[in-house]
Amino acid sequence: MRMLINVPETVVADALRGVAAAHPELTVDVDNRVVVRRDAPVADKVGLVSGGGSGHEPLHGGFVGPGMLDAACPGEVFTSPVPDQMVRAAAAVDSGKGVLFIVKNYTGDVLNFTMAAELAEDEGIQVASVLVDDDVAVTDSTFTAGRRGTGATLFVEKIAGALAEEGAPLEKVEAIARRVNESSRSFGVALSACTTPAKGSPTFDLPAGELELGIGIHGEPGRERRAMMTSREIADFAVDAVLEDLRPDAPVLALVNGMGATPLLELYGFNAEVQRVLGERGVSVARTLVGNYVTSLDMAGCSVTLCQVDEELLRLWDAPVATPGLRWGR
Repeated sequence: MRMLINVPETVVADALRGVAAAHPELTVDVDNRVVVRRDAPVADKVGLVSGGGSGHEPLHGGFVGPGMLDAACPGEVFTSPVPDQMVRAAAAVDSGKGVLFIVKNYTGDVLNFTMAAELAEDEGIQVASVLVDDDVAVTDSTFTAGRRGTGATLFVEKIAGALAEEGAPLEKVEAIARRVNESSRSFGVALSACTTPAKGSPTFDLPAGELELGIGIHGEPGRERRAMMTSREIADFAVDAVLEDLRPDAPVLALVNGMGATPLLELYGFNAEVQRVLGERGVSVARTLVGNYVTSLDMAGCSVTLCQVDEELLRLWDAPVATPGLRWGR
């Protein structure tokens, strides 16, 4: 195992200390594992809280800041945060207008965020929750009942975050988050397995010369294994899998996402192929984001997420955002 770490047991705490040192605009509670925007709670604003296992950076802590999340709860690597973290985060960001939990559809996350919502409401905090389940690759998996939550999490956090920043009430922020999730679909491909610090070896066996189609962000195997394909062939397969389910009749946001170990040179080349397929299928692309945003540690591979948008969603996507992992318009 070759990793830039001290020991596996302190990986998350060490990373949080580094985040605190690099981003003074955030308040990082290393002991309690909560990342909060420093100006929270923002008066007359709905608070947005998300979280999940570490290893997907910049998701979620890298998306805390004006125009996106108010707080994030990092768990251990590929392990859900616990309800106490979520309750602390909700209390830290609640201005009296309520808090929205954005939850990826993984069993541990769903159970713990549900428990946290009940505990927070016992403390007088109004909580609503939105489940992200955009992955078209598989219906059920080792980690989920139903579709997994993957790349659309970024779209939900950004667009709902922009509306919350405008002062919209909780029911409207919740409704738009649900609409973004319902308008989004994703598909991922692995060229290599990832290695968790605790295990020290790949999470699944992927022989040389093969790839895995339809993987999740925790190193779960996908729906099908094939001999290595070209970027063009992968784009055809992945985009068609998304379009078969989404069937957009309006422009889309496109996220071409790296899984952690794929260089931008390859991702931009893959984006060219994604844009080609979308053009051939008659799909108009309103905006494109390329990079490593929803990752799986050191996995080589990529995912494609498309979100059908109207003028309102596009306006909120373009609204200013200032986070460590996503920043424009400020």
